[in-house]
Amino acid sequence: MTDTVSYGFQEVAPAEKTRRVTSVFERVAKRYDLMNDLMSAGLHRGWKDEFVRMVKPRAGEAILDMAGGTGDIAFRLAKAGASVTVADINPAMLEVGRERADKRGIDGPTAEGGRPKLTWAEENAETLSFADATFDAYTIAFGIRNVTDIPAALRSAHRVLKYGGRFFCLEFSTTEWPGFGDLYDAYSHRVVPQIGKYVARDEEAYRYLVESIRRFPPMAEFAGMIAAAGFSRVATRPILGGLVAIHSGWKA
Repeated sequence: MTDTVSYGFQEVAPAEKTRRVTSVFERVAKRYDLMNDLMSAGLHRGWKDEFVRMVKPRAGEAILDMAGGTGDIAFRLAKAGASVTVADINPAMLEVGRERADKRGIDGPTAEGGRPKLTWAEENAETLSFADATFDAYTIAFGIRNVTDIPAALRSAHRVLKYGGRFFCLEFSTTEWPGFGDLYDAYSHRVVPQIGKYVARDEEAYRYLVESIRRFPPMAEFAGMIAAAGFSRVATRPILGGLVAIHSGWKA
């Protein structure tokens, strides 16, 4: 790991990035899902639905949903009968997820409809505490770019998967559609922080989240990082020309 890492457009010490990112999500946890709706005009819901369709969760599978604090992906996975461990480094995000699960009746051993219990765990993606070969699938949606040491997180994901296990990552990237990228850049840099200011009451947090998207590796480069962590059959599915991408790999 290098001496500095990117925190938005700044270069900071690794420990400082971890501290700042933790602070960002502590501050926005309560309004995180509302902000996602406003920033994407609700499109993130369809992206997540497609993401879970690609994961193809099955009854009885053990799935780790990393950086899944508020439960959006986990709830979808649980509907298929999978046993989902929702992991997040931020306890404030996990608390929001637990509250949402309770309201929806999809938590606990006797959850409505006989759905499996959701397990909640405070975990650092880079140093997962789970034993080797624990999970059938690993999912992470809009979380990998906030990890301080992304290669370490990918290696940790590979370690906790069973052989034949699958890795899926949904993340913002860089659209390759001519003109559209410029329009999105203008929107994200000028409008999103203002939405954050008036809705989440935190302009700085959403300025960081926009900048973190711009600093995230292009699709091909990130696919190479997944392969370098040991995954095979690495594939990338761009959405809106690559504005968002679903990355996948298998533990052979």
